[in-house]
Amino acid sequence: MMMSDVMRIFIPTTIAFLFGIGITPFLAHFLYQRKMWKPKAGKVAFDGTPAETFNRLHESRDSGTPRFGGVVVWGSVLLTAGLLSILSVLFPDAFGALSFISRNQTWVPLAALVAGALVGLLDDLFEVKGKSGLPLRIRLLIVAAIALLCAWWFYEKLGVSAISFPFLLQPVSLGVWFIPFFVLVALFIYAGGVIDGIDGLAGGIFSTIFAAYAGIAFFQNQMDIAALSGAIAGGLLAFLWFNIPPARFYLSETGTMGLTLALVVIAFLTDTLDGGRGITVLPIIALPLVATVASNVLQILSKKRFGKKILKIAPLHHHFEAIGWPAYKVTMRYWIVGVLAAIIGMSVALL
Repeated sequence: MMMSDVMRIFIPTTIAFLFGIGITPFLAHFLYQRKMWKPKAGKVAFDGTPAETFNRLHESRDSGTPRFGGVVVWGSVLLTAGLLSILSVLFPDAFGALSFISRNQTWVPLAALVAGALVGLLDDLFEVKGKSGLPLRIRLLIVAAIALLCAWWFYEKLGVSAISFPFLLQPVSLGVWFIPFFVLVALFIYAGGVIDGIDGLAGGIFSTIFAAYAGIAFFQNQMDIAALSGAIAGGLLAFLWFNIPPARFYLSETGTMGLTLALVVIAFLTDTLDGGRGITVLPIIALPLVATVASNVLQILSKKRFGKKILKIAPLHHHFEAIGWPAYKVTMRYWIVGVLAAIIGMSVALL
């Protein structure tokens, strides 16, 4: 029985990886043929001034490499979900157990993934047209709106209004405050999406995070969530195959917005619904994302309060580049930290 359950995770993961590998040559040809990258290199800091250090480090890479790499991830996940659903209907005896689309477990994270991916796709389209993408405040409002709908679903439809903590016998009830808490978590994790700034970094970090949640859901017998998380990890590994230096394309907003929203929903689904601690361990498992947001916040506060920066450039991974670390060293060390954080987070979740 255990082997059968494991295959329910490994098969979707493998299929998603193969779909991602299969569609990438066609996507890459399309993106390069139409020059789907930023027409002008460089980026603007939060205060509206040019990000000089970042632009110096990335000027040669920022233009000429397509965006839209996230299509590989969510496209392979949707193709996998659709294929297994069709096969489960046509051949229920052989494939019935492999379909992971279910109302009580995966409808909401899949909806969040698709909604975020489509909005991010629009932002990427604006970027390649030279219109600087959707303004940050608009993206934050959209993320908050999607998160609000998901939070309402949890609170009203699933009856979730509490979160669990390790070593506490009873979950902590938040009441109606569960809804704004959900939205704040979504905004925080979305802000960590700017980790997509060095070849191979985001793909490795996100694949580790979703693999960890696949493991948590598996041990909590939430098999559809585990299969979906595994499929996302598989799609990310396919993306990573082509994103290691030199990157064929970037994950960009269509990847990071969809992934961060799906991650938050999965974290809440693996929490009190099945007696888990999915949301409590999110800061541990997603430590690289947390460090990214924290470094940005501290940099801004230091500049406003003391008039000086605490890092050469924020977020933290670019600071390491600025002090002389090669990009590949930053990426690989982040991968190591990400794997260790995932192992610790899973261990705490399963206590």
